Parts: sequence; structure tokens; C-alpha cells
Amino acid sequence: MPFVRILLILLALASPALAQDGARNTAAAKEAAQAFSLYVEGVAKKGGRPDLTRPEVAGLLNRIYDLDALNALPPAQANDIAWMLDWIDAANTASKLFTRFGSKPGPQPDMDALQRNFTEYEDQYAAATSFMIRGQAREAVVMKLFWASLPPEKRTRIREEGFLKARKGMAEYVLTAICSAVESGKPANARLVAAAIRDTGEVWAEAFLPEDRVQVIAQLADLSRTVRDEMARTDVAAFRSALKAAN
Repeated sequence: MPFVRILLILLALASPALAQDGARNTAAAKEAAQAFSLYVEGVAKKGGRPDLTRPEVAGLLNRIYDLDALNALPPAQANDIAWMLDWIDAANTASKLFTRFGSKPGPQPDMDALQRNFTEYEDQYAAATSFMIRGQAREAVVMKLFWASLPPEKRTRIREEGFLKARKGMAEYVLTAICSAVESGKPANARLVAAAIRDTGEVWAEAFLPEDRVQVIAQLADLSRTVRDEMARTDVAAFRSALKAAN
């Protein structure tokens, strides 16, 4: 995508009114994610690699993973669900574009491509993961409120299965974040992601399915050996304690 076009998009998204409006934040994130997708597609066609440090591109990612905007939102409400799901979807899609860039198609993940991308884009991955953990925690609260607001006749089996699948996916995401960003990341990135997990621990203790809580607790049993940074280790240990208390 031409960088002039990216600059125009960033200018259009710079309105202060976006800071406390969830639906507008989501619309801005979706537009930025689309622009980022076009940029990555263009780079791939030229045989290059995305430069996520380029100011115009970094601006798009900052708009997608806008933690300040997320934190400025008022308390979660049941009717937030549509735009909240869309925002997280846009953020997840953008993350996959750079973490899986250059992956060869096949039934198994291209570990060489993944390792190269996680190494080259570690800072961006950590920032995206921190946002995703906090965003999904809010999403979990919204989902609970939405489900509680539904009359019995609208609590269909399909909806229930969808919510259960989402809760299971959240547990998998948090555990993956610990393994990929906290255990093996640079100290600053490990702390960034671990802090997000610590701060949302009470939400996850309730949102994770009981069997997933047990699995995550077991997976994190050797924290003192696997998490190298002391501060990150303390934060993840606090998260594990929150899960154990819920059991």
C-alpha cells in the first residue's frame, strides 16, 4: 500500500473523539488492520519483508492495539459485544499477518518462518499480545453480561457452544502467550505480557473452564525454572495463584 495512503488513514483516525467510544475505536482498528493487510500483501508481492518499525506502519499497529483507548472505555456492558468482538478479531488478524509471514502452506506450522518472525518482530508481538490479553479479558466480561441479559428462549445451544469455544480459546491464548513471550522473550517484553496476565488474572480465574484452569495450573508448575525474568515470574505466579484459588 502506498505510504501516502497510510498517512491519510492515520490522519483520519486521529480524532480525539475516538478515545472513549468503543464502536468508533473498533471502526478505526478495522480500517487500520485493512490498511496493514494491504501493506503486507504489497511487500510480499515484491519479495520483501514487512518493516514494522517504519513510522507509517507502526502508526497502523498502534491504532489497532490502542491500549490507551481500551483503558479509557467505561465499564463493560452487555451491548458492547458486537464491536468488542470485531476489535479483537481485527487485532488477532493483524497479529497473524506478521507472525506467520512467509510461512509455507502445509498441515503443520512452518516453524522456521514462525521463529524468524517472532525474533524479528518480538517487540511488536509483545505489544500486540499485551493488548490482546487485556482486550480478551474485557471481551470475557462482556460475554458474561451478554449471556446474562438474554431471555431463556434466546440462550440457544449454538450460542452456548460458541461461548464455551471462546472461553477455551482464551485459555489457549494466555498459555501460548506465556510460552512464547514470557518464557523466552526479552526481559522488557516478558514483563509487559506478564503484567497483562497478572492484571487480568481474576477475570481468567472465572472465565476459564474448570478443566482448562487445571491444565494451565499444571503447565505453569515449573515457573521458577522456565520464566527467567524475576518480575515476570512473580506476575505469572500471581496469575497461577488466582487460578488455584478459583479451583
